[in-house]
Amino acid sequence: MRNIINLNEDWRFIKDSKLPEKFPDDWCRVNLPHTWNAVDGHDGNGSYDRGTYLYAKSFVTPKQPLGGGRVYVEVLAAGQQATVYVNGTKVTYHEGGYSAFRADITDLCRENEDNLLVIACSNEYKDSVYPQSADFTFYGGLYRGVNLISVPDTHFDLDYYGGPGLMVTPKPCDDGGATFELASWVTNPNENFTVMYSISDEEGEEVASAVRPADDPKVTVYVPDAKRWGIDNPYLYHVTATLQRRNEAYDEVEASVGVRSFSCDPQKGFILNGVETPLRGVSRHQDRLYQGNALTIDDHYEDAEIIKELGANTIRLAHYQHSQDFYDACDELGFIVWAEIPFISVFNKDPEAHQNCISQMKELIIQSYNHPSICFWGISNEILIGGISDQLVENHKELNALCKELDPTRLTTIAHVSMTPIDSPLHGITDVESYNHYFGWYGGKMEDNGPWMDNFHKVHPEICLGLSEYGCEGIITYHGPNPACKDYSEEYQALYHEHMAKMLSERPWIWSSHVWNMFDFGCAARDEGGVKGRNNKGLVTMDRRTKKDSYYVYQAYWTKEPMVHVCGRRYAQRAGETTQIRVYSNQPTVTLYLNGEKAGEQTAEKVFVFEVSLKDGFNTVLAQAGGVKDSITLEKVEKEPSIYVLPEVNERAEGVANWFKLVGDLDLKAPMEFPDGKYSVRDTMEEIANSPEAVKIVADAIKLTMNMKLVPGEGMWDMMKSMSLEKMMEMAGSMAPEGFLESINAQLVKIDKV
Repeated sequence: MRNIINLNEDWRFIKDSKLPEKFPDDWCRVNLPHTWNAVDGHDGNGSYDRGTYLYAKSFVTPKQPLGGGRVYVEVLAAGQQATVYVNGTKVTYHEGGYSAFRADITDLCRENEDNLLVIACSNEYKDSVYPQSADFTFYGGLYRGVNLISVPDTHFDLDYYGGPGLMVTPKPCDDGGATFELASWVTNPNENFTVMYSISDEEGEEVASAVRPADDPKVTVYVPDAKRWGIDNPYLYHVTATLQRRNEAYDEVEASVGVRSFSCDPQKGFILNGVETPLRGVSRHQDRLYQGNALTIDDHYEDAEIIKELGANTIRLAHYQHSQDFYDACDELGFIVWAEIPFISVFNKDPEAHQNCISQMKELIIQSYNHPSICFWGISNEILIGGISDQLVENHKELNALCKELDPTRLTTIAHVSMTPIDSPLHGITDVESYNHYFGWYGGKMEDNGPWMDNFHKVHPEICLGLSEYGCEGIITYHGPNPACKDYSEEYQALYHEHMAKMLSERPWIWSSHVWNMFDFGCAARDEGGVKGRNNKGLVTMDRRTKKDSYYVYQAYWTKEPMVHVCGRRYAQRAGETTQIRVYSNQPTVTLYLNGEKAGEQTAEKVFVFEVSLKDGFNTVLAQAGGVKDSITLEKVEKEPSIYVLPEVNERAEGVANWFKLVGDLDLKAPMEFPDGKYSVRDTMEEIANSPEAVKIVADAIKLTMNMKLVPGEGMWDMMKSMSLEKMMEMAGSMAPEGFLESINAQLVKIDKV
């Protein structure tokens, strides 16, 4: 039988790329999972260490079962490229930082003595490896662990794209039963071997079995009265494939699977087991505060439990393959999962880059096929940021066809950047589609979201439309009585999500929606809202310690357990004659008490708003809804703390006004001109960067309207360099005052192109 040996303890690590000749006991001692970017990947210093560094481990060759067996090294993920050496000899090289890979190291191992395993990990930029550039940190290291696998010479396959060697396809039948299509792959089979399949229910009772010759081990079996896997009852069957040599079990693999049917309809949305089920949930990145992406199995399950407590029924696992531990948690807790590859933001025309997409898609599907939670394969995200081409369209068609070839049972999807035209040739390639919209944050108003979705739905009634990203920053330091877009306050984030939750509840035909993001996450290049190095759009802080008020908006809409939440507990010191108390609850009526006295009672839908007058000093606020209660303590003060307001909020408002003073008497409504040899708003950021004078004008404009810093070669530059200011201002929408774009163009056309 196979023996899986965990190698996660007692490694040596060095920030160097010179291979050691013997075990380097003087290197830094680390345990896996490990990343060298656990701190600098999100500490706000503006950059992080991207290099090629070494991990070393001493091991004794495991006893090879039954003689003539094989020994494999299994790397569960290595960011972003990795080369494996055993006793000084290169074994394999792998590109892609999010999937498992293996290599046969048998012939390089020395028996009865120590062996040296060295893995060189690199998170340096490589032109042919995705992601090329994106709004998150590309952590480096052995962040998911390493195993040795010892197997007999005849064994279930270990060489095919890191897969388990077993594929199970359960399909429900009209009579209440289900068929299980079973397929496995055996290395070096002969007439002495058979594959014995056994299917057990959750109580451990065998409900079906089959036996096949090892050289043709595919079979379909029937399970009567099969229980369906669903969101509220994620029932799992356990499938075991045993490689049998006459009367002896030789090797074994297993999988937990679920019986379910699903589809999408443009008018009805997502349908699970015949029931219309709008998917409402969140996106998730895989990093934590000062851990980076080096998470334990307990960390993964805690994340899943926090999302389950929210009441979400779907998770978009962005923007890459996640740990099998998290997919397992989704299977067990009943989430519908969108899984994707990191084909994101910046398209590389190099054919090798496309091959890397193909390789990562194969690994994602083959390694994750058996998970019932996964219903969608995502082929790209916001890929039109850098523009469109025939090659880009064809590459998408190839990826979609590959998904269908490898897995005809699931649906394909895509996440469009907000400015993707409504008539784009990227429409209609995948089975279903979604858009990333930030109306009410990066551009426009929150009220624009619903009408935009309605219009697309009207123009394309044949397309299943979803909302794959939406959100805004919420930093729990900032508060105030008049929240507004781009003030980064916890209050504005909550108001935004109040609107979005209601908008989505009124449109069940939107097949899915995913809040961006469930948790704050690392993006070393970011400098926004006074909290550098992170994207702070999470409903929960990066350390998982604080659920922001916006978290409870969705809990009120989505969870079935009675709940009530009083907002504003971190807005603890308040000035003014009156103050507003917002309460979220899934109960019909909320009663509010102030200092023990009844202050009001309301019947409403999810959001309850009370105006109260605080007494000097400390006040207790209690909300009761049915049998649930919540309370906060507030202090009435003469003046609210200055830390509640981000200084640049006021500077930005003044800056826009000052901009128009600077442009003087320009006719801002006159048609824009684009003379030859002069810069204009139609030039890309990369072209404009050739002129210090022109790039300063553009950088100031972007800072004023979108509060984003634009510095050539730094931060988000790689994602933005191929965009024109005209396109960016389209995204900004109403955040750019009337005449703003014209005023910029009028200044740019005075400057000769370099």
